[in-house]
Amino acid sequence: EGTRQGLQFVSRRRHRDEREAAPFPLPPPPVYRHAPSPVLGLAGWPALKPNENQDNQATEKLLHPLYWLSQTDAPSSSIFKKMAETRGKFDFAIDRGGTFTDVFARLPDGRERVLKLLSHDPQNYKDAPTEGIRRILEQETGHSFPREQPLDSSLIGWIRMGTTVATNALLERQGERTALLVTRGFKDLLHIGTQARPNLFDLEVRMPEVLYEEVIEVDERVVLRQEGCLLPRKEPKRIVSGSTGDSLEVWQELDLQRVEKDLKAVLSRGITSLAVLLLHSYIWPAHEKAVGSLARRLRFTQVSLSSEVMPMIRAVPRGYTVCADAYLTPKIHQYLNGFTTGFKGGLKDVDVLFMQSDGGLTPMEQFSGSRAVLSGPAGGVVGYAVTSYDSTENKPVIGFDMGGTSTDVSRYAGQYEHVFEATTAGVTLQAPQLDINTVAAGGGSRLFFRSGMFVVGPESAGAHPGPACYRKGGPLTVTDANLALGRLLPDFFPHIFGPGENEPLSTEETMKQFQQLTCDINHFLSTNQSQHGTNGASQPNHGTKDGKSEMSVEEVAMGFIRVANEAMCRPIRALTQAKGHDTSQHVLACFGGAGGQHACAIARALGMKTVFIHKYSGVLSAYGLALADVVEEVQEPCSLQYNEDSYSELDHRIQQLTQRCHNTLQQRGFSSSQVSTAVFLHMRYEGTDCALMVNASDYPAHAQSCQSGDFRTAFTKRYLKEFGFTIADRPIMVDDIRVRGSGKSGIKSVTMGKEGHRSPTPTKVTKCYFEEGYLDTSVYMWEDLSCDYVVEGPSIIIDKNSTILVEPGCSAQLTTSGDVCIAVRAESQCVLGTELNTVQLSIFSHRFMSIAEQMGRVLQRTSISTNIKERLDFSCAVFGPDGGLVSNAPHIPVHLGAMQETVQYQLKAIGSSLKEGDVILSNHPCAGGSHLPDLTVITPVFRHGVSGPVFFVASRGHHADIGGITPGSMPPHSTSLEQEGAVFTSFKLVTEGVFQEKAVTEALMAPAQHPGCSGTRNLHDNLSDLRAQVAANQRGSLLVGELIDCYGLAVVQAYMGYIQSNAELAVRDMLKEFARRQRQQTGSLEVEAEDQMDDGTPIRLKVQINEEEGSAVFDFTGTGTEVWGNCNAPRAITLSALIYCLRCMVGQDIPLNQGCLTPIKVIIPPGSILQPSQNAAVVGGNVLTSQRVVDVIFRAFKACAASQGCMNNVTFGNEKSGYYETVAGGAGAGPDWNGRSGVHSHMTNTRITDPEILEKRYPVILQQFSLRPDSGGPGRYRGGDGVIRKLLFRNKVVLSVLSERRSTRPYGLLGGKSGSAGLNLLHRVDGRVLNLGAKTTVSLEPGDVFHLHTPGGGGYGGEEDEDEDENHSPSKRQRLNKAFTERGSVFEYRRAQESV
Repeated sequence: EGTRQGLQFVSRRRHRDEREAAPFPLPPPPVYRHAPSPVLGLAGWPALKPNENQDNQATEKLLHPLYWLSQTDAPSSSIFKKMAETRGKFDFAIDRGGTFTDVFARLPDGRERVLKLLSHDPQNYKDAPTEGIRRILEQETGHSFPREQPLDSSLIGWIRMGTTVATNALLERQGERTALLVTRGFKDLLHIGTQARPNLFDLEVRMPEVLYEEVIEVDERVVLRQEGCLLPRKEPKRIVSGSTGDSLEVWQELDLQRVEKDLKAVLSRGITSLAVLLLHSYIWPAHEKAVGSLARRLRFTQVSLSSEVMPMIRAVPRGYTVCADAYLTPKIHQYLNGFTTGFKGGLKDVDVLFMQSDGGLTPMEQFSGSRAVLSGPAGGVVGYAVTSYDSTENKPVIGFDMGGTSTDVSRYAGQYEHVFEATTAGVTLQAPQLDINTVAAGGGSRLFFRSGMFVVGPESAGAHPGPACYRKGGPLTVTDANLALGRLLPDFFPHIFGPGENEPLSTEETMKQFQQLTCDINHFLSTNQSQHGTNGASQPNHGTKDGKSEMSVEEVAMGFIRVANEAMCRPIRALTQAKGHDTSQHVLACFGGAGGQHACAIARALGMKTVFIHKYSGVLSAYGLALADVVEEVQEPCSLQYNEDSYSELDHRIQQLTQRCHNTLQQRGFSSSQVSTAVFLHMRYEGTDCALMVNASDYPAHAQSCQSGDFRTAFTKRYLKEFGFTIADRPIMVDDIRVRGSGKSGIKSVTMGKEGHRSPTPTKVTKCYFEEGYLDTSVYMWEDLSCDYVVEGPSIIIDKNSTILVEPGCSAQLTTSGDVCIAVRAESQCVLGTELNTVQLSIFSHRFMSIAEQMGRVLQRTSISTNIKERLDFSCAVFGPDGGLVSNAPHIPVHLGAMQETVQYQLKAIGSSLKEGDVILSNHPCAGGSHLPDLTVITPVFRHGVSGPVFFVASRGHHADIGGITPGSMPPHSTSLEQEGAVFTSFKLVTEGVFQEKAVTEALMAPAQHPGCSGTRNLHDNLSDLRAQVAANQRGSLLVGELIDCYGLAVVQAYMGYIQSNAELAVRDMLKEFARRQRQQTGSLEVEAEDQMDDGTPIRLKVQINEEEGSAVFDFTGTGTEVWGNCNAPRAITLSALIYCLRCMVGQDIPLNQGCLTPIKVIIPPGSILQPSQNAAVVGGNVLTSQRVVDVIFRAFKACAASQGCMNNVTFGNEKSGYYETVAGGAGAGPDWNGRSGVHSHMTNTRITDPEILEKRYPVILQQFSLRPDSGGPGRYRGGDGVIRKLLFRNKVVLSVLSERRSTRPYGLLGGKSGSAGLNLLHRVDGRVLNLGAKTTVSLEPGDVFHLHTPGGGGYGGEEDEDEDENHSPSKRQRLNKAFTERGSVFEYRRAQESV
């Protein structure tokens, strides 16, 4: 069936190619009488003036201008003159990548050429694009163009370029020296950012450095006017109107004299680039413009204003964006100046366009840093979108661009998919960008065998030294694995390797390293035969496919290829399923140097039937530049409800923006008929943050809509598709209006594949290794294939820039355009035994994690509350039949391992009564709950013929309110569980398939029966989110069933045990290594530690380690008793903290499951603060005591000094609104690092609300949010500083604070000093200053200001030991910045999920 569908695709594409070709046989290129003079028209074919001897009807037709003007893609008469000016000239599209520069050239006679050369080769040329142009001109004209002389630009029609100059400068932090000018009180705003750390388990908290070198704080302040504001202050200096129609109050005018003095001081220190970020400038930019005018007058060479770079709400991403613009634009201009000097006349008469991150071209002089970071990859997206997508079939396409260090994945279904906030090299940019998802897996990804598991990446060999086969001492990589399997043929590679760059690829070096790795793997397997028996799975052999006692080199290499493929499949699944698309109903468009070797396997794993590889796949990013359009985008903020009252205003503003696009593009030489515009509204339901950029082109306007289309229907239809529901009767808000104008300028290629009448002869027949073993594999040169011949797999197709592997059972055919289309057979039924196969171990680990991830996507899509849908405060997991955790994704620290306790409790309590169709709801601390708002929904998975559940799936989500004594169900002074909300122990939420709405409603309202308590205050959201959790579990149950259908129940359960054992082994290895060091240093295998809560309650830990077994006993005997308050922590919280600490100390990516705790025995005294009685209040234990448990464990192991040890929970609200946040502090220093300042640590990673969002939606003014100087503990390595956060309240509210480390201080280690304790102050409007203590609830009056000073981290090592601080050396900075390679919507989702 797969082959049939694939061949149908080939047939349809052939017909499409024929439709797009010229309507009559094209003549051979004519003989020129004079210089060639092409007139570019249909499909880019040149109509040339022929010799009189070759006059014929066809060429006369080609020559006639009216013929070209009648074609849909022909240039209009208004630019006919400009087209005529480029007659007989060369056109170039160039992608300057990090390693290679790709050149696509269209020659004067219509032929096309491609060229690939090194981007950096200073011994031979200064600039790769210039060199590429020089070589082609020299080869095609026969004239010499010396490198040292500028090129003659009169031969060039146009140049289009994509470049990684901006991306590389960002990665390497090699941009222009920049200063940031910001509103006073916010000098550290961009250092703190969202306050979330990028890597949950990285104790060092490595984060990219800010782009600015100095900060200037200016005395100016503008605030939004709010109805009902009761602030007792004098009238504002001015009331102004913003671009959205909102009114603003100017509380403090800009002091330009002081600003001028500060700017001159910065200039005197050699800083000439300035980024300006003032709060609320996105709607009222007057102050920013005044600063900009002054700075330009003072001769700053680059001045970037946030209101001009990207006028969107949210100061933090806008600040990052304006800094990137100021930091990168001068570097881009320096490169452009250098590039143009390589040509006579500086390319003044040549149309030079550059690709932007949004997939559109822009004139060279308009190319700026903030729009340039995806310049290179964007060309590839345009390339496959134009060449692979058939608008008549409407079959969506997945772009798969596999390079050396990473792989880019994107999707196209008739429209480019954009995101408007994405992170590149650790910098979040707020600008239109193609949704290109980058994962750290490429041809250069390194291969590891860790604790019994095959691991690919994320580390890369890079270009130097490169893979082992490059002959420069590099490590084994994916490229080496393909070489070892015979899939790369050294005879077809140039001799450019080795120290002298004159040798071929080295199969010998690759095989030598693989033989050593294979020996290590076989040794591990032979010495760990009983290791996997802990979870009930036997291991009679080592899992090779034929039961041999050892793995071969080929089996090892094949294993790494399969693991790499599975790693690349996961983001593709996430990208499609996140928006409700079926992954299997896509075409896989493969390009890039390494992708062709993996395309068939990846398509098969994803259920795709067709792989499309363009003839220029090796240089598709360059070719895409030639196909792209010139784009002009304009956008402005809005603050309107989408309803009849606003339609006229929206239409007026849309018309203005549309006219701006038209005017700009017409000034660039396009006629009105060549310009098309698309209108987008950034829309969301009121009260939510989940906004969609909506285009209504498919929904025509009517009397009850805007003139540009029915945006209400477009929004609700898309919302329903992506999230599974709509919110009836909820107003829809418009946050931004965006118009994208396109000037059609892309060429079309009609280079045809050749037709033949006989089968091509293979260049050679080689041996390649597949699952079946070695098979004879025919090798074909792409240029020898004809478009009427089918190449059956296994075979290899080679051209100058790529190698394509056609796997067994697949078949390839050339389209009439000369592209390769592969029909992929369906994956055969899996045949696998229950014995351990180490390759399958890695693949099953990915599969189980993928199930948990897909459950999370369903939950996020179908939930309705802000906490789950937007803050992503949930976890989903898969459990074995014994309730043991198998996979948990994503990793919210306080949920780690805790759900396992919940599932196992249900097994003991009601396991025998569970039936298919039952779903359990639980949140009680004695049943494995963390705190009551975290509701856990558990679904047993049954299998026909098996009496009990074979697996369990569960989801835990934080509900915003479930009743109790305070809104939000997180009271600071609760003393019993009933005061914290509704309680569920083993509640049947679904009984035999029926959702028990009445019963669960009664339970959620039950807290109202207790004095001073209320039932849930948001029943609708509770029920909707519970249904979403049930739906997520149903998805997980279905996926587990599919896995069992594929492999069989016994095999799936066996590998469940193996994965748990793998985590166990990693923990045992870590404990053995620690024990060895501890024994050598102290002679003892026992460590202990103690710390105290603010009320004096001790938490004591003694750890006894068995070095031989790699096991340990964690004994909390001596810990203080249960407290009268809510800092009691259920047992599940301690286990979560313990798993988190173990994972951090292991130091590598391991499955987080039951196996982590298998080597650990935990002793917790009943009745203590860590195992309280059933009715004890626990809300503070979840958010505060959990942090102290982590501090004690790390203190015992001397892993790092204490971090702030608190989450700083702040809640305020009144009858109209409520708000909750947790606030960052200082991280502890470690053995070779300074603690990070202003960041969340350990058991939380919550993002902070942006200042502009906070002030727009809540009755508060943020007066200050900055680092707290010198609050980190001194030492050889300093602890991180806490933060200062000042909130001015505009109305009466009730403020609740739940915090710790106000009387105890975060400890230092090994001579390092303690960090400063936190402080909660209230500055009353009448002048009094009150210390609120650690935990309080207080009523505030308008004008009161809450000052929050969070704790700093402890120092590490004595100051007398201090030597040169490598922590901030240039080499380390570069390593840190280069570590942040991932990007795209899939990465942003995971990062947001881990920021909870």
